[in-house]
Amino acid sequence: MKFGLIIRGQYPQGDDMQLRLREDLEAAKLAEELGYELIAKGSHYSSHPFQYIQQIPYLCQVALVAPKLRVVPGVVLLPLHSPLHVAEELASLDVMSGGKLVFGAGIGYREVEFRAFGTTLKQAGHRFEECLTAVKRLWTEDFVTMQASYFALENANCTVLPVQKPMPPIWIGANINVGIRRAARMADAWFVNPHNKLATIAEQMEVYKRELDACRKPFPAEFPMAREVFIGRTRAEAVERARPSLELKYKAYREWGQDKVMPSSDHFDLDFAELVDDRFLIGSPAEVAEQILDLRRRFGVTTLIAGVHWVGMPKSLALEQMQLLAEEVFPAVRSAG
Repeated sequence: MKFGLIIRGQYPQGDDMQLRLREDLEAAKLAEELGYELIAKGSHYSSHPFQYIQQIPYLCQVALVAPKLRVVPGVVLLPLHSPLHVAEELASLDVMSGGKLVFGAGIGYREVEFRAFGTTLKQAGHRFEECLTAVKRLWTEDFVTMQASYFALENANCTVLPVQKPMPPIWIGANINVGIRRAARMADAWFVNPHNKLATIAEQMEVYKRELDACRKPFPAEFPMAREVFIGRTRAEAVERARPSLELKYKAYREWGQDKVMPSSDHFDLDFAELVDDRFLIGSPAEVAEQILDLRRRFGVTTLIAGVHWVGMPKSLALEQMQLLAEEVFPAVRSAG
């Protein structure tokens, strides 16, 4: 079992972002020291009420300060970007990290972002597939000519190529069935989101496996899942201590419309106890270790990417959670075989 950390880097308006960036880089260095294997960083634009350091600049610095870690843009919102820009940016990051990039890709869901980049949610699926196809070609062909719905490549080439050949692994994040089938067709793995309930994921796994079979592809050797994680001496204590920050975060997600592009049964308009149930990994170290083992048994998860640092959480608490996971949970999971 491999373990990673997702650094959201979301902070309230008016906060000192130079200080917060230093703290987030310190978290990456600590993750390397504690034996985590990768750092993921999400992406949003116009993210009021939060400030937000963008993923590629952050991960470039991670590659310098914590060079053993794999780096995962989790996820690049492909419908918002031109493929040549994505291909060159990510190839540069693969070079900077010594060939440790994982290309996380997704569609997004926020209309404010789509409008700002001159598109709509309705166009997103088609644009995503065009962009990803073009990026793959730019990484594997000397020159590319491709006419798409929103870009044209005419004898274009990628001026820097990834270290990993033929390309870095590609994980597609998806909440609903159409995206999950796309992940089976176009990526090395479906990157399971931290939001859907486990009962929903169990149903979606069947969709994923059927599409893999239809494409004559095996189940991925590396199968990643993100989850929110919080550890306490007891489950009750963990829920109580996690609540202020985690509740604020999912209130913002609800206002942004995140759960409107998820299965209706997984909506966030719930009291906190219901929100947590069957969704997050919360409890004592032994309970969280067993929850992780259950993910491996039920879904074949090989790489767990933990979210332990949320809006408003003190730095000391986030670092405490990182350490508890590394010292009390990871060994228990690994010793279970």
